[in-house]
Amino acid sequence: MLALLALIWGYNWVVMKVGLQDAPPFTFATLRNLLAALTLFAVLAGLRRPLRPPRPLGLVLLLGLLQTTGFVGLTMWALESGGAGKIAMLTYTMPFWLLVLAWPLLGERLTGLQWAAVTVSALGLLLVLGPWQLRGLTSSLLAVAGGLSWAASAVVAKVIHRRDACAERADLLSLTTWQMLLGTVPLGLIALVELDDPIVWSGAFVGALAFNVLLANALAWVLWLWILRALPAGIAGLGTLAIPVVGVISAAVQLGERPSPVEAGGMALIVAALALLSAATMHTHPSGAAAALTRRSPS
Repeated sequence: MLALLALIWGYNWVVMKVGLQDAPPFTFATLRNLLAALTLFAVLAGLRRPLRPPRPLGLVLLLGLLQTTGFVGLTMWALESGGAGKIAMLTYTMPFWLLVLAWPLLGERLTGLQWAAVTVSALGLLLVLGPWQLRGLTSSLLAVAGGLSWAASAVVAKVIHRRDACAERADLLSLTTWQMLLGTVPLGLIALVELDDPIVWSGAFVGALAFNVLLANALAWVLWLWILRALPAGIAGLGTLAIPVVGVISAAVQLGERPSPVEAGGMALIVAALALLSAATMHTHPSGAAAALTRRSPS
């Protein structure tokens, strides 16, 4: 599931960049999430599963605000002016934010090489951001904020799953659908300011929208929430290592994006830090992933 997620979300950075040529960011974000939510509601109805929102509704709403409104909205905004590969790499500093947040909020402490990996990642982040030059800094900061919002949403998802262990198990499909719908409402309100910039319904835009609705949203978010249920938050975040790599390579091949030597060095440090952190975590929990994947699958 992590491998499939890497291919879908990695290439989607190029797809979103193509789509933004014909639509403003919050309008695109609203359309992709609203249509994906409606698609998932149709799937729920077809499977004869309850259409009522999962409980507690407050946590589902918070998940939607962080995972859909915050993460999707901020990254689409960042992509409007930033390169797809660079934005992908900055957004996927998420695993480090997740580890930092999971320590005080979930009790998953950082130990040993994890601290060294975080330090290396921070240096790489500094090189990619390039705060000594203002050009492109705004889009870079938006991407980092999007990654932080995504990490916070993962913590909320873990809290929901822990509550499920003591109560009725939430349906992942229903949880994905409702958080997406609730998180789309603020995006739609923000999109109202973009009404003077209409959508160009080109073939490229329709294709980009379809890819986002069916694969990057409807399918991929169900996969992600299942992964968060099956694995510890830190390992789940580290498992996304391949996604920004796919994004950078796809952007270079299809869009001709070439990072500067300093940016490339920063990206390499981030990837190296993620790999180091992944190795350190798997050494601490050598059978964690295998054991988790043998648990019963969600209903």
